[in-house]
Amino acid sequence: MSSSTMRRRGVCLVLSSAPGVGKTSVSRALLEMEPDLSLSISATTRARRPGELDGVHYFFRQPAEFDAMVERNELLEYARFLDRSYGTPRAPVEAALAEGRDVLFDIEWQGHRQLRDKLPGDVVGIHLLPPSLHELERRLRGRAQESEAEIARRLEVARAEIAHWTDFDHVLVNRDFDRTVAEVRAILHAARSARTRQPGLDAFVAGLLKG
Repeated sequence: MSSSTMRRRGVCLVLSSAPGVGKTSVSRALLEMEPDLSLSISATTRARRPGELDGVHYFFRQPAEFDAMVERNELLEYARFLDRSYGTPRAPVEAALAEGRDVLFDIEWQGHRQLRDKLPGDVVGIHLLPPSLHELERRLRGRAQESEAEIARRLEVARAEIAHWTDFDHVLVNRDFDRTVAEVRAILHAARSARTRQPGLDAFVAGLLKG
């Protein structure tokens, strides 16, 4: 067996941040650059929007169906926001990991914590920080016309998210977009080569030593 043919276990790469820090933009860039990386598709109880496809954008479920998934332990993580539920189906993620494919998660700290508890050893968490709260406020104001009350609410949410930075394996300050993307890719590549992620490595090294 050569090193190039050894099957490795996939990585759950979690990218988390407060709103406005840039995780969605970084996620999109990663998916364009990394063909072996795919975005996790969440289940949700929210209504389908025009152009959205079931199983492509979300797995759209009725509230009773979603609750049944929770009861059957079919979700790796889930949360409820404003009477809507979101969660990560277990089966597609576990299948991807077993096949050596990496899965990207754009989720908050609560989801990261649940995912890490369900899949210990498979999750690599990255938390993105803004250069400053002043810069974050500037970015939030540039996204859309929102009231002062809404801006203040988003900044309060941001502080709550930032407070959980110690939950993550890696922490990056998103000062420069291209540099941040490069640093996230470096973390992903390092995770792929971890000894514990290469179940065929023992046999490969044994073969080397015999030779």
